[in-house]
Amino acid sequence: DSFLDKGEIVAVRGRNPGRHRVHRASAGDLANGLPMVVLINSGSASASEIVASALQYHRRATLMGSRSFGKGSVQTILPLPLEGGLKMTTALYYAPSGKTIQARGVAPDIIINPAKGDDPATKRRREQDLPGAMPAVGKEPVHTATPQVSESGCPEVGENKDRQLGCALAFLHAGSAKNFLAMVKAQPRI
Repeated sequence: DSFLDKGEIVAVRGRNPGRHRVHRASAGDLANGLPMVVLINSGSASASEIVASALQYHRRATLMGSRSFGKGSVQTILPLPLEGGLKMTTALYYAPSGKTIQARGVAPDIIINPAKGDDPATKRRREQDLPGAMPAVGKEPVHTATPQVSESGCPEVGENKDRQLGCALAFLHAGSAKNFLAMVKAQPRI
């Protein structure tokens, strides 16, 4: 809610339509409309996916990186009589676009391809890879051409020489997606 003035952030839908909830932003963008980039990858899960999808949908931020984890389920813990509890999946989170985050994750606006042999995120599993994971609901999204950038074309930033952060900063300095993509010689994704 801190970076949106209005609009839907997330919908929570379970089996009972009467209990569906929609969370909306209230006025007060802390960044006053300044351009933003959100970096995501397979380590981005749950709440961060909700925030990223809302900012993307409302065109408040550009998402860069790789597809997120896909943790879009709501768990409820029901206490048991003696001790302990039963954890149940009771609902799913839906992005403002109407698509569920579960098992699909959030796709970036610009894919950042890691330098060869340099991406621990590609070794991470996603929700859909876990045993017993709840499958995605609804139709498979239509894939559109998404620009791809090699992180080797972006500057190293900070002590860790973070090129993905370098891509984000280069994007902000370029002033537009078109200028950034020309600067780093992006390749369209087919």
